[in-house]
Amino acid sequence: MKEIELKLQGKIKRLTNKTFKFDERIRDGWFSAVYFLKTREIVREFCPNNIVTMQFFQKEHAVLCGTDEVIALVKTFADEPEKLEIYSLKDGDKISPFETVLTITGPYQNFGYLEGIIDGILARRTSVATNVYNVVKAAALSGVQKPIIFMGDRDDHYTQQAGDGYAAFIGGSTAQATHAMNEWWGKQGMGTMPHALIQLFDGDVVAAAKAYHAKYPEDDLIVLVDYNNDCITDALRVAREFGDKLKGVRVDTSRTMIDQYFIRHPEVLGTFDPRGVNPPLIFALREALDREGFHHVKIMVSGGFNEQRIIEFEKQGVPVDMYGVGSSLLKINIGFTGDNVLLNGKHQAKAGRRYRPNPRLEKVD
Repeated sequence: MKEIELKLQGKIKRLTNKTFKFDERIRDGWFSAVYFLKTREIVREFCPNNIVTMQFFQKEHAVLCGTDEVIALVKTFADEPEKLEIYSLKDGDKISPFETVLTITGPYQNFGYLEGIIDGILARRTSVATNVYNVVKAAALSGVQKPIIFMGDRDDHYTQQAGDGYAAFIGGSTAQATHAMNEWWGKQGMGTMPHALIQLFDGDVVAAAKAYHAKYPEDDLIVLVDYNNDCITDALRVAREFGDKLKGVRVDTSRTMIDQYFIRHPEVLGTFDPRGVNPPLIFALREALDREGFHHVKIMVSGGFNEQRIIEFEKQGVPVDMYGVGSSLLKINIGFTGDNVLLNGKHQAKAGRRYRPNPRLEKVD
């Protein structure tokens, strides 16, 4: 049983290193800035008896993520972690600019070298969770919550997938492209066909879909229909072939291409950018499917979607049922700062920084 299930059942309060599987070189300072390591040695020799409070914050309205990971990090690699006093918010909490999300109190030399790693964990996890949250919110503007498929496998190093998938889950995406993205929280990745499958059937979308359905008959059949840059024609071909068995079509037209529909209907051009996946194309696709009775076939779009683009689609009432989103969700745009703000219980901090108590913080066992 995954730890996330125990947490959701209330049997544990936080995920631990059983989930995160930290690199043991953290203990040796391998991932810590050298000046933190030097400071630790100086403190050990010259002022080992001081107690500091380190406080963490950021400067945006955001969805916090990474606190379980940070607490597990401290418990795993700090010296005498049981003697540290830790207060923290929780993964999924909405946070405000400059709000304190975490404090650690204890001898600096026992945990201070972890400061940069803590900042980095909170920055990445919170950025991804917030990006996903904003996209999920945008996809509900019509009054119907449309699923967001997290497709970030090709936009960053593969070693980040487990953590990014968890952060995306915290942000509201429960459909993700790889098994690794589901490692900390879910079961298996989901997906149907890439362009490569259609290429291997010589560009024949129907043949590729038949092979897919024969091999994976229990899967919802969602067919990629932009391979030949004629998504309406190919969507109708697969719909006529599969009928009720076809659950959906996905349009992923490149932002540098103009679908053949507009070549056949130049009279609709002139008031919008016809490249890529655009509202008039999706309206025309929905109309074509409905005209032949394929009202049940859902439309999924992907390819360069972000919060603003989804908002534009939703405000126009574009008949999209699912959005596939990748690179925009992985932009690290929220940075965290750790500051020592108390020395032996009294104010002592760099100019412009001060201890900011937060009644929402909970003491960590």
